[in-house]
Order: sequence, then C-alpha cells, then structure tokens
Amino acid sequence: MPKVARELSATDVRNMNTPGYHAVGGVSGLYLQVTKNGGKTWILRAMVGSKRRDIGLGGFPTVPLTDARKKAREMRDMIARGVDPVVERKAAQDALKAAQEQFLTFEAAARRYHKIKAPEFKSEKHRQDWIKSLEMYAFPYVGERSVAEMTKKDVLEVLEPIWNEKTETATRVRQRMDLVFSWAIASDYRTADNPARWKDNLEHKLAKPSAITKVAHHRALPWKDVPAFVVDLRTRDGIGARALEFAILTAARSGEVRKATWDEINLEEKLWTLPEHRMKAGKQHKVPLSTAAIDILRSMPRTSDYVFPNTKGGPISDMTMSAVCRRMGVDAVPHGFRSSFKDWARHYTFRDSEGFPHRFDDEVSELALAHVNSDATRAAYARDELLPQRREMMNYWSEFLDAKEPNHRADNVVPFQ
Repeated sequence: MPKVARELSATDVRNMNTPGYHAVGGVSGLYLQVTKNGGKTWILRAMVGSKRRDIGLGGFPTVPLTDARKKAREMRDMIARGVDPVVERKAAQDALKAAQEQFLTFEAAARRYHKIKAPEFKSEKHRQDWIKSLEMYAFPYVGERSVAEMTKKDVLEVLEPIWNEKTETATRVRQRMDLVFSWAIASDYRTADNPARWKDNLEHKLAKPSAITKVAHHRALPWKDVPAFVVDLRTRDGIGARALEFAILTAARSGEVRKATWDEINLEEKLWTLPEHRMKAGKQHKVPLSTAAIDILRSMPRTSDYVFPNTKGGPISDMTMSAVCRRMGVDAVPHGFRSSFKDWARHYTFRDSEGFPHRFDDEVSELALAHVNSDATRAAYARDELLPQRREMMNYWSEFLDAKEPNHRADNVVPFQ
C-alpha cells in the first residue's frame, strides 16, 4: 500500500521552510510547495483522465491549511464526476473576462471613440475641446455607468441642468453623446436604441435650442463703410494690420490667414491654395488673389514659413488681428468682414461689356467664402469651383475697397426694375 502522509498542523506548515514539495496529509495528493525565496503555494497532484495535473489552490497564508484541504476535496469530487478542474476553471475565467470586456463604461466608450476619430479633427484645439466638454459635463454624472444599460433618463441627467443656461454647450454635449452611443451600438457594446438621439426622442423632452437662444452673429461693418476702413487700415503698421487687410481682400477666415504658409501661395498664378486639413469644410479651397492682395504678399519679408509670423516665427495669435480693430475704434471683428463681403456681393451691380447690369450669382460668393451649404455650391465644387467667376468678383471687390470715400461706388449701383 502507498505510504499515507502524516497530517501536518497549521504550525507545521507555518514552520516549513525547506524548498520543495511537502505532503501535508488529510487529502491525497495535497502538497505545500516551498520556493527558494520562502514563498509557499498549495498544489494538488492528481490524475485527471489520462493526464497528470498539478492544480494550484492558492498561496499560504492567504489560503490557510483548512481551506486548502477543503479545496482539494472539492477538486477530488469533481475529478470523480469526470470533470477536469483545470478546464472548468479556464472556462469560468474566460467567461468572466468576456463579461468584463463587454461591460464598458460611458467614459471608456467616449475615450475610445475620441481616439479613433482623432485624425479627423481640424485642429488640436478642436480635438481637446471635444473630450473636455464630456469630461466637464457628462463624466461626473454618468461616466461610470454601463454604456449598454444607459437610458434617456441618464442623458437628461447630464443635459437638463445646462440646457437653458448653456444651450450651445449643451447641444454640443448631446451631439457628442449621440456619437458615442452610435459607436457603442456599431461596436456591439450596446443593443438598445441611442438614448441621446434628438429626433423622435429628446426633442419631446427638451426645448428646441433655437427657441432658447438666437445665434450671436459676428459684429460687422456695413459694406459701404468698409472702403473707408481699409483706407485707414493701410496707414497702420504691423503684421496684424497687413494680415487683417489680406483677410478682407480674400474674404478668408482669420485662422486661415494667420496660419497661411508660403508654400500655399503661387504668386505667378495669383492663387492661394489651402489644403483640406486647414479648411472648416474639410475640402481643399482655392482663393484667387487680386493685385492688392499680391502687393501685400510681396511686401512681407520671408523670415518664416508663415506669411504673417509672430516674433518667434510661428503664426500670429487670434487676438492680433482683433486688436487692430479695437485700436481703430470700430465695432467689428475680423470675421465680421466676411459678412460685409457677402452683403456687398448681394448688392453690388456691375455692367458687362455691352452695358447691361449684373449681380454676382449667390453660389459664386458662397464659394468665395468656402461655404458648401447648398446644392448649387456643391455642384460648383464638383466642376471647377467657378474660379474664373470668383477671380472676377475678387478683382471687383478689391477695386471697391480702393475707394477714397466709403460710398464711392454708390453711383455705379444700378437698381433692378
């Protein structure tokens, strides 16, 4: 008969320091493994079918002797029933892991989505603002909740406190939550409907944003006052003044002008080509340059890759051009001159070679402003961006701005009958 191991006591186990495997008795095949550094682990050695298994039962003293014997007996019972404890344990661990992976918090889902979509953001500031809005307004309330189990009530918990007082911010938060839930559904982390969807959902629980606040438009000069402003502007020194004048002549956004680089400019072709990653619409944009705009470019020293650099060679700040407007005492901001240009394009009338009066088609001025918000402008983009027509229009705009008096073109405006 095989030798039966003497049953060790808890004190015996505590004092066992010799490296190796030591039978502790009480259950056949139960051993205490002592490592060279003094660590102690419970091992059950048993035949499972045709295989010999060394089954770990935990470490000592976390698992005391009595618990180790209890676990060993349970393992023996399983083996007697034809169950492989190792296979059973692995299956349970895999199931737990799968369940844990399937459980995804709203914050984790938002951060995963944000990381995936990061290359699509127009700027680093936009990328940071996107996630910061959720960090400030959503995560403190619902960040730790399961994205699979969240309901409309959870979304309203985030939105209702800020919907009336911070409507624009709340609208963005809702849109971003909507995107996170859409990603979770597409990624099989959620099977229920999107609780942040507006149509046929939150629109019945929250006031329409447009009914709460009106969009604050950028302050702009009346279009007939812009020539006098430009006359004054041309007497001002500094990079900011030249950048602002260039922005007015091109009807470009201030950010597009501030970050303009020399490799975007073709002086010979009188063309400024902005790459898609610098455009709000995400599409390459070509700007025909008038002679006045070219003169500004030729006057700028090439001390940096940027056309309008700061003292360190980087782009000027977004406040530099605004400061010019403030110093000149006008109630307008740089972006507002785009509105002035649009109003001019709507009202200005020119005569063709035969003397007939014409106005610029709306899609021509929309393309000049890089607006792609109608079927007409989309169709124009699909063709040639109406570049010849836009070049003609920008030359007329430049001539209009060369006035010595603000209303110098008033007698050339021909009203339609």
